[in-house]
Amino acid sequence: MTYRSVFAPGLFAHKVVVVTGGGSGIGRCTAHELASLGAHVVLIGRKLDKLHDVAGEIAADGGRASFHACDIREEEAVKDVVQAITVAHGRIDGLVNNAGGQYMTPLESISAKGWSAVVNTNLTGGFLMARECYLQSMQQHGGAIVNIVADMWGSMPGMGHSGAARAGMVSFTETAALEWARSGVRVNAVAPGYIASSGMDHYPPEAGPRLREMHKTVPLGRFGNEAETSAAIVFLLTPAASFISGTVLRVDGARPQVRMGWGQISAPEDARQREAVKPFDGFHRYKMPKVFE
Repeated sequence: MTYRSVFAPGLFAHKVVVVTGGGSGIGRCTAHELASLGAHVVLIGRKLDKLHDVAGEIAADGGRASFHACDIREEEAVKDVVQAITVAHGRIDGLVNNAGGQYMTPLESISAKGWSAVVNTNLTGGFLMARECYLQSMQQHGGAIVNIVADMWGSMPGMGHSGAARAGMVSFTETAALEWARSGVRVNAVAPGYIASSGMDHYPPEAGPRLREMHKTVPLGRFGNEAETSAAIVFLLTPAASFISGTVLRVDGARPQVRMGWGQISAPEDARQREAVKPFDGFHRYKMPKVFE
């Protein structure tokens, strides 16, 4: 089996696209789709074993991928890894700023260290990667950047550190889109809502019941999947999005529109089976998170 992308074969031939957090979840899925469309994908993450495994999957499927271990929170490490990529490939055509992470806790229980760790991963690290890709390649050659944020409309109670960082990344996206347009660089963001991705298995066991009920607050009545998120990311990297910059594409089943007083929110089963809203199962290696098994 191969990745069943909706985009044209060879669309990213001769393109180099960097995917941070490429060792799992949405990053892994996006890397697979880009590679299936002809890109050479450069996987970035902190754990070499996970990157090695994903690169092996891509190679087994006929794609091309390389990988580098890097803590994107460390400025000098980011400079060095982007330099290594440009030396190896000559340029960077696209960046998917996907690396991130958070943990569930109320604001009053977040330490300064915990706050900094989440903000540095979800905001500062993304800024450093984007800045270096711009300075070392895109300023001269142009390119496209997609920053992955989150459904933080109305903020993120229980994960306030992540909500603050994601909101900051939206602001950064808008600013970079303006400042870097002169170099032929587009900068956009994708905001996934409730996506059934492997990241859900990192939450504590006591979060399981809540996770399994969350789809009932989504008007389309289900979780999204990794392939549906990847398709949005890939679209923003394509020539079809050449006049789109500084925007956020939500992939959330209309979740932020939920308001009290509307009665049943979640779509009934028969509505969820209609063609326009059925899940798009494009990723042939996708596995349901264990929390839903």
